[in-house]
Amino acid sequence: MLSFLWPWVLALAPLPIVYRWLRAEKPLQVAALRAPMLVAAAESQPTMARSQWRNLLIFLLLWLCWLSTLAALGRPVWVGEPVALPTSGRDILLAVDISGSMERDDMQIGGRQVNRLVAVKSVVGDFVIKRDGDRLGLILFGEKAYLQTPLTFDRQTMQTLLNEAQIGFAGQGTAIGDAIGVAIKRLQERPENHRVLILLTDGANNAGQLDPLKAASLAARARVKIYTIGIGAESQEVWGLFGRQISNPAADLDEETLVEIAAATGGNYFRARNPAELTAIYQRLNELEPIEQSSETIRPIAALFYWPLGAAFLLALCLALISSRRRLYV
Repeated sequence: MLSFLWPWVLALAPLPIVYRWLRAEKPLQVAALRAPMLVAAAESQPTMARSQWRNLLIFLLLWLCWLSTLAALGRPVWVGEPVALPTSGRDILLAVDISGSMERDDMQIGGRQVNRLVAVKSVVGDFVIKRDGDRLGLILFGEKAYLQTPLTFDRQTMQTLLNEAQIGFAGQGTAIGDAIGVAIKRLQERPENHRVLILLTDGANNAGQLDPLKAASLAARARVKIYTIGIGAESQEVWGLFGRQISNPAADLDEETLVEIAAATGGNYFRARNPAELTAIYQRLNELEPIEQSSETIRPIAALFYWPLGAAFLLALCLALISSRRRLYV
């Protein structure tokens, strides 16, 4: 069904006619010398007929251009048929660490060495697609935490925005507490027992304004359940001046704090040393039982303003072309 969000704009359609009527020139009443032979010769010229048709065409194009512009300003939309939303599910926010440490290449996918964020995108993307019936949202955090995707049923868009996340976009630090704070703010309006946060990080809180344990306490008070995931290999071979050495890439991971955050909110802590373990963790999280919720119905809306706006642009081009040719023939 076609509808206009601002239908009152269409009431301006007669405005050019009103303006033309108000600005119409009054006939001049002055004495003139009439030469009948010259008048007849002028009226017999075919150029006068062409000029009248051209003026009529210009008036018509101006009128159509004005109506098209008003139609675009009225914000036309196409309202689809009612669609019933799922009646069971949870509200799940995914908080993903994109700090500088996530660039560490200690993960393998298909025999290829990749950094931690690439592994997270691969696994979490599949998790997002499988959560049918859930409202999902995405929080990205580094030195700052921000909501990348609000709670939505649109899993495809959620997956796309996750894949577009880049390391360092939110700074090099790790603000775990602030990420939890953003989640609490977004989930506190949702029904109880629906509020879930899955937080993934590879480091310790070293930025932000909110202490992680204080944030966990606030989350418990707001009935937000937090599942924490620590990612990073425990050993990796590196070559240096003294030959091959074994290092611990996950030395900065603050597992103790992540365990306390999960315990304070009734969630669980998981350790992912490789993509296989990360996949197993998200498979377990995917088994979260959906919760019945009140049924909702929406009507999809598609914006159509660009069609009349494009028509107005083409009409304006035609007017400019006709005016330029008219000047050439004058």
